[in-house]
Amino acid sequence: MNTTGTGDAGELMEETMTATGDEETSDEAALRLSGHDGLRADIYRLLARLLREAPDADLLGFLADLDIIEDNGDLKTSWKALTLAAATARPEGLERAHFRHLIGVIQGELVPYASWYLTGSLMEMPLVELRRDLKRLGFERAPDVKEPEDHIAAMLEVMAMLIESDPEQQAIFFQRHLASWGSDFMTDLARVDTPFYASVGQLGHTFLQQEAALNVPDETPRAIASTTLFDSPDSSRHDPSTP
Repeated sequence: MNTTGTGDAGELMEETMTATGDEETSDEAALRLSGHDGLRADIYRLLARLLREAPDADLLGFLADLDIIEDNGDLKTSWKALTLAAATARPEGLERAHFRHLIGVIQGELVPYASWYLTGSLMEMPLVELRRDLKRLGFERAPDVKEPEDHIAAMLEVMAMLIESDPEQQAIFFQRHLASWGSDFMTDLARVDTPFYASVGQLGHTFLQQEAALNVPDETPRAIASTTLFDSPDSSRHDPSTP
């Protein structure tokens, strides 16, 4: 992904989880990553951003212009579906779709919380266990965020930060808190009637399936056979994943 352009696009995501006792920001840590792990962190953040709120025009334009330059089977197919959907989507339409699909227990068609997926209720033991591990890892919920920490977007953000700052813990966190439900949620999202959000679900499902094979605790992580790299054909466009 091109990270050197300049422009007016906003940040790719606004983190809801923050590291405690660490002066280095997640963005600063990301600058030290390159290649496969840097790409993984970017994808986690992109998915988190798209699930937390509807994309603005800058982010849609960035996604529509992505050029997939390596063949990686299902993942490449998912990226192409997302770029095609982004090219025809409009921010105002996606705001309504985001609310309809993802907001609230009553209004939303999907409930993007681990507790709900694993127990059928909110604020249950999966959230308690997650909070315990987040505290151990040095993460806390941002003061202005009211939603529980087991929102799918927050957990994807934590994975991105662990890749950057504590890679030895990423497999444990993934297996304890995402493996049991994250891919199922993405599969449900891929079935919604909004092409853009269906493509987000398709990409998320494919990516998390690959992450499940990679994040195996107590084993040497298995690299994905072929890394998907992408770039924007317009070098002047700012990558929304950077401030």
